[in-house]
Amino acid sequence: MAITVCWGAVPDQVMAAKTDRYVVKKGDTLWDIAKRFLNDPWLWPEVWHINPKIRNPHLIYPGDVVRLYYVDGKPYLTLEGKGGVPVAKKGLKTVRLSPKPHTQPLEKAISTLPYEIIGPFLKNASVIDDDDVLEDAPYIVSSFEGHLVAGTGNKVYARGIVDPGIGNYSVVRPGVTYRDPETDAILGYEILHIADARVVKLGDPASLIVSEADQEVLNEDRLLPFESKKTDYYFYPSAPAKPVHGQIISVLEGVSLIGQYSVVVLNRGESDGILAGHVLAIYQDGAYVRDPIDRSPVKLPDERAGLMMVFRTFEKVSYALILEAERSMTINDRFSNP
Repeated sequence: MAITVCWGAVPDQVMAAKTDRYVVKKGDTLWDIAKRFLNDPWLWPEVWHINPKIRNPHLIYPGDVVRLYYVDGKPYLTLEGKGGVPVAKKGLKTVRLSPKPHTQPLEKAISTLPYEIIGPFLKNASVIDDDDVLEDAPYIVSSFEGHLVAGTGNKVYARGIVDPGIGNYSVVRPGVTYRDPETDAILGYEILHIADARVVKLGDPASLIVSEADQEVLNEDRLLPFESKKTDYYFYPSAPAKPVHGQIISVLEGVSLIGQYSVVVLNRGESDGILAGHVLAIYQDGAYVRDPIDRSPVKLPDERAGLMMVFRTFEKVSYALILEAERSMTINDRFSNP
């Protein structure tokens, strides 16, 4: 395979002095790898080039080798041995690589963000637009032998189950109500996934067995029809296609201070063009100080406080993971395009 290497000016987004080759290790994330090559990791889609004819061309596995090339002065990132480098123009210097056997490891493809951090929020939390969904849903009235709580394998009783075609339910619990900090408009209602349960006997009340519990099941917990869905941990870091402005409105798991790897809720969602993978910069308002000469108030410039990536979106809100924290952040800090 021949590639053209142009030794001209290096584009600003590429950190050529750092590395031009990296062997992917177990535990890496796509964000980790992007930072090794790019000053701005969210530019990954603009330089990633892979042969679309190979199976799962965009997935990266431990043991794969990511290479940085320049073709006509433009940087390209690709997987070594997968034929992803564009054809070179004639008359330019070429570097010829010898073909090598490439064995794809059995490990799962790396995720974009740390699975152990975002996994619980992809599974156990969601947002709905209408609180009537829970108000009208079946609910737990008791556990077997009157126990106050129930767990995996326990029997529970519920009222409101009338559809014999639904045999499996998710046990959920209402969480916080999300409001826009500027307009006070309701953006959505958080629902927490507590457990999964299957119907063993219809009636009023119906009998169910808790098949898998993440938390203890309590009386008044609600039941929603179980929906099997494939969780996607792999998406491209990218900047929003249009200008986006908003605020952090909540921090999940009840913490107050926001730092690296905190999961936050944003007051913008799918209706605002927010997508999973979007990278956003967080800003804090500049402080007011008094001019030492004329004693007038002076507002200092706003300062960037960190970077975050959206990993789950709803109609009017989104979940994002703080990836870089230059200072402590708080609820109501603003965000915009990086």
